[in-house]
Amino acid sequence: MPRKPARHHRLLPVRPLTFSPFARSVARVATAYLVKHYMHNAVQQSAGDEFKEKLKIIGRHSESSEDEEFDGVVQADFAFFDPKPDDFHGVKTLLQSYLDNKQWDLSGFVDLILGQTTVGTVVKLEDDEDNGVFSIITALNLGRYKDHKCITELKEFLLNICHEKDKIGNLRSLLGDEAQKVGLLVSQCVVNLPPELLPPLYDALFDEISWATEDEPTEELRNSFRFKFYLVVSKFYKLNLQQKNANQKRSSSTDKDEAFLYIKPEDEILHKLSMWSFLFPLQTQQVATHELKNYQLTGIVMAVKAEDISSFRQQLHALINGS
Repeated sequence: MPRKPARHHRLLPVRPLTFSPFARSVARVATAYLVKHYMHNAVQQSAGDEFKEKLKIIGRHSESSEDEEFDGVVQADFAFFDPKPDDFHGVKTLLQSYLDNKQWDLSGFVDLILGQTTVGTVVKLEDDEDNGVFSIITALNLGRYKDHKCITELKEFLLNICHEKDKIGNLRSLLGDEAQKVGLLVSQCVVNLPPELLPPLYDALFDEISWATEDEPTEELRNSFRFKFYLVVSKFYKLNLQQKNANQKRSSSTDKDEAFLYIKPEDEILHKLSMWSFLFPLQTQQVATHELKNYQLTGIVMAVKAEDISSFRQQLHALINGS
């Protein structure tokens, strides 16, 4: 019996998951833009013309959702697979802006992800000969891989972007003395992947981590998956109140609710559960839309206790199933 059986899902109309009509509208526009941006990167980075065509199909579907309610269904059967070397170009494309615009050993980082086959999942189309990767999720032990160039550069990046005095000590601890207990939670996907995939995708990851603590062949490897903390690097849109007030003369009563627009639905849950977090400015190009004129694309680093992952999984299921 395969360790990770294939799970099939239909690609549903794009309905971004946020919590107000305003945020839903903004997310729809952002989705259309980001799909175009991803497609541009894919043309530059990925191998296989048919994979590019699949992305264009998704992109056209997203663009139609920007202007009107889309009643049709784009058929696509997705399946979960263990990472393998053939996924290199697809995974690298997904992670191009993982550390903003920093030049770093991204290829080495992708090699680490693909080399850890017992924990980690890629999402691809069923029976796709071109190996197009639509999502990657994994957790890398920062202590286990501390001597790799990519992890050294990632740690340097995080320390350089943290300017909050009350957080830098905590960050240094997780990257240093506590690194053997820290899992770098890496999750990236094409922006309009069906949200219905998220709960089983995260369930698969955390189940695999639990199994690895029992099934890995050596005690050292088993211990390397006994995480106490997870570190998450992501990005979202943050309301710029100064800009908003300049445009509207006064603040809206909904400013507090609309302060953050999460590109990935799960990030809102992780943010609320995090024991600490900090924001950092991005050099990545800002989405230029009327709906996002008061928002700034912003980086975020979050630290989450492993003991809170059970709550995260429950809340993620509730969010997706209740949407």
